Amino acid sequence: MTTAPWRDPALTAAARVDDLLSRMTLEEKTAQLYGVWVGASTDGDGVAPLQREMTAEYDWDELITRGLGQLTRPFGTAPVDPALGAQALARAQRRIAEAGRFGIPALAHEECLAGFTTWRATAYPVPLAWGASWDAELVEEMAGAIGRDLRTVGVHQGLAPVLDVVRDPRWGRVEETIGEDPYLVGTIGAAYVRGLERAGIVATLKHFAGYASSAGARNLAPVRAGVREFADITLPPFEFALREGGARSVMAAYTDTDGVPASADPGLLTELLRGDWGFTGTVVADYFGVGFLQTQHRVAASEAGAARAALEAGLDVELPTVKCYGRPLVEAVRAGEVPEDLIDRAARRVLLQKCELGLLDEDWDPEPTGRIDLDSTANRALARRLAEESVVLLDNPDGLLPLAPDTRIAVVGPRAADALAMLGCYSFPSHVLTHHPDVPTGIEIPTVLDALRAELPDAKVTFTEGCGVDAPDTGGFEEAVARTAEADVCVAVLGDRAGLFGRGTSGEGCDVTDLRLPGVQSELLDALVATGVPVVLVLLTGRPYALGRWQGRLGAVVQAFFPGEEGGPALAGVLSGRVNPSGRLPVSVPQVPGGQPWTYLQPPLGLAGEVSNLDPTPLYAFGHGRSYTEFAWEDVEGSAPDISTDGSYDLAVTVRNTGDRAGAEVVQLYLHDPVASVTRPDVRLIGYRRVELAPGESRRVTFRFHTDLSAFTDRRGRRIVEPGDLELRLAASSAEARHTTRLHLTGPVRELGPDRRLRCETEVS
Repeated sequence: MTTAPWRDPALTAAARVDDLLSRMTLEEKTAQLYGVWVGASTDGDGVAPLQREMTAEYDWDELITRGLGQLTRPFGTAPVDPALGAQALARAQRRIAEAGRFGIPALAHEECLAGFTTWRATAYPVPLAWGASWDAELVEEMAGAIGRDLRTVGVHQGLAPVLDVVRDPRWGRVEETIGEDPYLVGTIGAAYVRGLERAGIVATLKHFAGYASSAGARNLAPVRAGVREFADITLPPFEFALREGGARSVMAAYTDTDGVPASADPGLLTELLRGDWGFTGTVVADYFGVGFLQTQHRVAASEAGAARAALEAGLDVELPTVKCYGRPLVEAVRAGEVPEDLIDRAARRVLLQKCELGLLDEDWDPEPTGRIDLDSTANRALARRLAEESVVLLDNPDGLLPLAPDTRIAVVGPRAADALAMLGCYSFPSHVLTHHPDVPTGIEIPTVLDALRAELPDAKVTFTEGCGVDAPDTGGFEEAVARTAEADVCVAVLGDRAGLFGRGTSGEGCDVTDLRLPGVQSELLDALVATGVPVVLVLLTGRPYALGRWQGRLGAVVQAFFPGEEGGPALAGVLSGRVNPSGRLPVSVPQVPGGQPWTYLQPPLGLAGEVSNLDPTPLYAFGHGRSYTEFAWEDVEGSAPDISTDGSYDLAVTVRNTGDRAGAEVVQLYLHDPVASVTRPDVRLIGYRRVELAPGESRRVTFRFHTDLSAFTDRRGRRIVEPGDLELRLAASSAEARHTTRLHLTGPVRELGPDRRLRCETEVS
């Protein structure tokens, strides 16, 4: 028996795919360019924008005779036992392979933003909590575990991470982001990509690009970012994840920037992504994004027109299900309205990726092997570690925390006794199980109340809800005040409920007009504080909320960003003192709920000043966080301060734990550019290092700054390093510099290419 060249593993992937394409019909090539969403609802509430309107009927048996590019969310659409789901996916793959002439299976993809989004899989902390940990190595470890679970059940591609940089915290999807700084987002995001890719899963960067800069913080609203904001804030995290993480897929954003939808933008998807950055993987649509070119953006008059615009831009795969890239596209090619070369180009990219994944090999076998446990003890331990590291102690002015082990505690608030308070919008219980109310959660999720009682067995703990998350009813205030008055301390557990499209207070399509706590929770907190009993505010949220109203009135403030299934014990550990808090803010916490948006990356006119009566200065700055121990920063020294515009500078500091318990300090390095040819952020993060220290222990932290890290986009659109003065600031937050070093850059203006240095290397000794 002669093996066709495209089946021969001894040949290069390019040679195999070229041979295969030469044998395929137009219909067969086009079939590789779309997915099918088996089981997606065509009525009622959906889990994707306009799902009901955009989902078309199809004949599965007839469809797969041409082959199939992707299977959409075989585990993430409805509750399915993981072992049975793996068997069902294997059967579906065999049917697809047997139905087509070439026996090519589909590539299966799933959501994995905060863990594999399927029933009975570990629900990890959300990305905003990853940012709060400032621990890229731990995030990479978590991503590796997620990737191994995906592979175990036959999934090939994960739709994560989100690399959008927060520009307006009113946006509902803030919980899905890593923070408001591109360096933090880039380094943490690249670590997640490395973990997923090393496990053999195709990581998908989203949303490319500008999605989080939507006007008015509305989901899918137009983006009006300028070219320098786009180049210097929006794009760098994607560069990090491609160059350092090795991501093999990118998802085009829903939004349009200055009138051009991302899904129809060749300057973004081809010239920049493939030309400048050298990307060779696949570009996939956000769900229904190709069809939206016709129905939402109105830049195409038909489904075929939308398909042509997307393909010309460089968008290879239509997700989640066939619509524009199916029959309308084939008919348009036959009519001479769409060049077949566009189909060949996209199909080649898809098939190259399938070849890399082994899906073109004759010995391909879809059957799962080994025991399937998607919420293993090891997974839960990882979830616990990340949850503990992500909790931020915002304030503890009088040392109220840790709580005494035998104290009387009144636990109050709508988030204290609800397991879903721990989970973000893209966790399976919040994302899918709300449509299946009779199905159990499938994983154990201790609440704050249960965890606190277990943590402090000698304490007398009472509980009352006080109010709902977003309901206007204040009827529970009286009992909440009474329970608080009887206690030594009140732990008020307030925050968000994650949901989709207005069914939550945080999550996709759950945008807000201002940054007040949802519902009547602010009024409840006022009533608790008025009792005179010390109040510990514990926030379980997907975004920062304004807390200036209670400045100086609270005993302590603890912030957690949807910390996952082990978040309850993590928070209880912080309250008891078993866990020394080490999280740092990935987003600023505002003073007042209005006057937004604001992030710390502001040029001089964006800061407080006499030109406006509005003061945007946050209550707690980006990078802020407290500990139960103290750290001294000593013996700061650097190399010669005069360097060329292509030079480097080493800056070192010794960090000493001067307290009586182990803890972690996060040393942050910021850049200040006093004078530049365009306005620059007053300060911006260019490096950081998390350092674990035993009592009395010290470590030497060295930052190896290169002038590439001072680069910015000039008036001509070039990324340049300018000569002149710079300041490097070692800091505990963007607003708390501990030491300033002044540098002087000499030589000519230097233009950088796509190989520029992105990272400030650090060394700990």
